[in-house]
Amino acid sequence: MKTMQGLRNFTNDNVSLDLTFPPPAPPPISSTASTSLSFDEEETSASKIERLISEHPVIIFTRSSSCCMCHVMKKLLSTVGVHPTVIEIDEEEIACLAVQAAPVLFIGGACVGGFESLVALHLSGHLIPRLVEVGALWE
Repeated sequence: MKTMQGLRNFTNDNVSLDLTFPPPAPPPISSTASTSLSFDEEETSASKIERLISEHPVIIFTRSSSCCMCHVMKKLLSTVGVHPTVIEIDEEEIACLAVQAAPVLFIGGACVGGFESLVALHLSGHLIPRLVEVGALWE
C-alpha cells in the first residue's frame, strides 16, 4: 500500500481519503496584539473612519453587507486582483464620509466615490495604475 498525504491507494483501485485534521494551533499570546478593525470605545466615528481609511489601501464603506452596489464594487475590484476591506457603517457614520451616499470607495486614502465613479475610473484606464500606486496590486 502506498500512502501520500492522507490518500491511500488500495490494490482494487479504490481510494480512501483521510479527512481528519490536526487540532488548530492556539493563537499567539501577545500583550500588544491588536487588529486594525478594533475600535476604541472613546474613539469618535469620524476618527475611527479616518483611521480605517489610512490603514487600508482599498476600503469600501457600506450601509449593509447585502448592498447590491457594494457587491458589484467588490466583484469589479476582485476581477482585477484586489480584495477590498468592507466596513458596514450606520447613518451617523455615513455623515462623516466625504460622500453622503453609501457605498463609498477609498483608494490610498483618497475618496473615489460610489459605484459610478469606480466604473468611470476603470473604463478610463486609471484604476489599475492607481491600485499599483497604493500597493494594493502588483504589476
